[in-house]
Amino acid sequence: MVGAAVSSCGGGSSSTDPQRNAKARSVTLTIARNAIVGGKNDAEASWITKTVIPGFVAAEKAQGLRVKVVYHGYGVDDEAYKTKTALDLKSKAGADIVSLDGIWVGEFAQAGYIKPLTDVVGARADSWDGWGQISSSVQQLGSFQGKRYGIPPSTDGRVLFYNKKLFAQAGLPTNWQPKSWDEILAAGRALKRLPGVTPLQFNAGTAMGEATTTQGVLPLLAGAGAEIYANGKWAGGGAAMKQVLGFYQQLYGPNGLGDKKLQEEAKGRDKSFEEFANNKIGVLLEGVYLWRAVLNPKDGIAKMADRDQSVGYALIPAVAPGKGVKGQSFVSVSGGAIATINPHTKYPQQAFDLLAYLNRPDVVKARIAGNPEVTSRNDVNADALKDDPFLTYVAQKVLPITLFRPGLAAYTQVSTALQEATAGIVAGHGPDDAAGRYTKALEGIVGGSGNVDAH
Repeated sequence: MVGAAVSSCGGGSSSTDPQRNAKARSVTLTIARNAIVGGKNDAEASWITKTVIPGFVAAEKAQGLRVKVVYHGYGVDDEAYKTKTALDLKSKAGADIVSLDGIWVGEFAQAGYIKPLTDVVGARADSWDGWGQISSSVQQLGSFQGKRYGIPPSTDGRVLFYNKKLFAQAGLPTNWQPKSWDEILAAGRALKRLPGVTPLQFNAGTAMGEATTTQGVLPLLAGAGAEIYANGKWAGGGAAMKQVLGFYQQLYGPNGLGDKKLQEEAKGRDKSFEEFANNKIGVLLEGVYLWRAVLNPKDGIAKMADRDQSVGYALIPAVAPGKGVKGQSFVSVSGGAIATINPHTKYPQQAFDLLAYLNRPDVVKARIAGNPEVTSRNDVNADALKDDPFLTYVAQKVLPITLFRPGLAAYTQVSTALQEATAGIVAGHGPDDAAGRYTKALEGIVGGSGNVDAH
């Protein structure tokens, strides 16, 4: 749920008073998203136009207010709507409700394009009753430097997917839950005895792009006890990163437990999906997307007819119990979008009413009706996902332990440097060498060693 802002009656005010126009009886608000009826993200656009807008207008009318809500839908590439949104916010224009990819929050906040919700609407932003239903870990998605900038509507998580049929053939438990990296590698060695099977697939290299970072390096780094960005510094090639690269060497070094060629092919990730669906990969670290959109027996891009019976899922363990970030024994990485309020809206109080309505339980349930997903709200998940064991597992087990990528401008380049470090392992470099090259590249990206945690 990511959006681009447009010029509207909501922009143009330079006032910073959260109470400006709070008593207006006739108001026009604008929502803009990168979703268009009949095109990109059709379900999202249809929900806004057919459920949100009529419902909110009626609710406000019952309060004696005349509210008009205008929706501007787009269907453009991510970078195009990011650029449009930034330009609109910079020029004090744009929609009243703005949607952003969570990865942009810090970047937009540092640029002054968005403000903390309490700055925009006052104390009521913190007293919204919905916060009690959103895990503190998930609130990270819309936060920067300890302040909330928006409300995340939904999220996901990364887990270890495994093929129960292959596990049974290899003499492994079909209710597998590894408690350490050593246990993952032990399962990989058992699976290696099966002909034609790639034991372990953890994305690596530059061809996989961001999938290498979010479905590989970052979960492993969290498992080694570190975050890629913490306390104002980026994680360099220290002990935790060397542990991560050492794990990759177990997969893609001599006699490794993974398929090196898969990491180097342009369509390697797609091929990994096909191989997993065809019982050729034992363990695959992936996100909710794999379950919902790839292996889905009905309309997946790599349909797996017996998915529900043959695919198991497990939490990603730390390198050893209690050795993960924050002392955790299991870790994950999540993503998603947020909805925030344009700081230049003419109607901050009414805009917050609309933002809260967008995230009301019954309205959220309407959004996911017919296509369940993990929402940010625990109460909605408990009810709407009760017939989906996997999504319930993610909501209950993964979200409380998850981390999010830092929404800073430098992240994209840092991510590329991480991908290059794993590519070095695939190419035959050792962990120390790859870590050293990564640290040098990182220092060039983030402005020197003073911004890097070398430990």
